[in-house]
Amino acid sequence: MTQSTIEPSQSVVLREYKTFLKDIKERILSSQVKAAIAVNRELITLYWEVGISVCQKQKSEGWGAKTIEKLAQDLKSAFPNMKGFSHRNLKYMVHFAREYPDFLIGQQVVAQIPWGHNILLLQKLETVDERLWYANKTIENGWSRNVLLHWLDSGLHKRQGKAVNNFQATLPSPQSDLAHQTLKDPYCFDFLALREKFDEKELENGLLEHIQKFLLELG
Repeated sequence: MTQSTIEPSQSVVLREYKTFLKDIKERILSSQVKAAIAVNRELITLYWEVGISVCQKQKSEGWGAKTIEKLAQDLKSAFPNMKGFSHRNLKYMVHFAREYPDFLIGQQVVAQIPWGHNILLLQKLETVDERLWYANKTIENGWSRNVLLHWLDSGLHKRQGKAVNNFQATLPSPQSDLAHQTLKDPYCFDFLALREKFDEKELENGLLEHIQKFLLELG
């Protein structure tokens, strides 16, 4: 049936359906982002808790680099499929905990961006205020890690010179690079003991199976 042969009433129904479909798709994307951020928040909180625990042991019992290295080895033995507890990443957790001793101050901001973004902020910036400013801008503009690196290197914060307080708890746009990166963040897949390629393949096969069943039912 061509567009010219569609009855006016049918045309209205099609437009309404397209609007309805667009709304549902946007809701699905938004829910996906919320779910990914929830997982990311748990991951960042866990990393902070591990980091602060190691910091406390360093102060009370004099833990050194060798002990952290042994901890990484033992965690690797306990969780062989997880790469997030490498010696290097444990050191980043300790660094993160030291820089945010009161995690609630920045939790709404830094817990909403991927761990790789947080590592970049730790590497590039000296003050918590600057890190929180860039973290907030990352969420506001949906920056990927590469875009964040670009603005860090260009000194955007110094040029704009805006205040770094009164952050708003916002979600990145589902269509943004940040949302896509959060959905596919390897640290989150690692945290959930999932392999990204395996998980996507299983999901694809499952969807195809359901579609085939649906088409068979329709005849």
